[in-house]
Amino acid sequence: MTQVTYQSLRTIDDVSPRRNHPRRDSPKPLTDEGVRKGIEGVQQWQDGEWMVRSIFGGAAAKTYRCPGCMQEIRPGVAHVVAWPIDGRGDETDRRHWHTGCWKARDRRSPGVERSRNAPRYG
Repeated sequence: MTQVTYQSLRTIDDVSPRRNHPRRDSPKPLTDEGVRKGIEGVQQWQDGEWMVRSIFGGAAAKTYRCPGCMQEIRPGVAHVVAWPIDGRGDETDRRHWHTGCWKARDRRSPGVERSRNAPRYG
């Protein structure tokens, strides 16, 4: 039988506990350029692959027209910018979308552009 001594207990207590989660590198600080451009990544949709960039509200400085709902995206409103990357277009085909319109675009029919005096429903 092993005898437990005060010395052996003291060395166990001096050891720091084991970490159960991996260490993560500290996140890169956002530069002014990174804030202006937003966070981007590739998304796969039914109609191909798209490069999608999230634009923060503070970085949105112009008014754009959302192709999903044909409404304006006002300055200061967070939104996404998307363009095809699978050979059907390039960065000149970028379109600014409301985030909700972009996420729901597979469930919607193409938007119909109406004049100001046209009836809204029907």
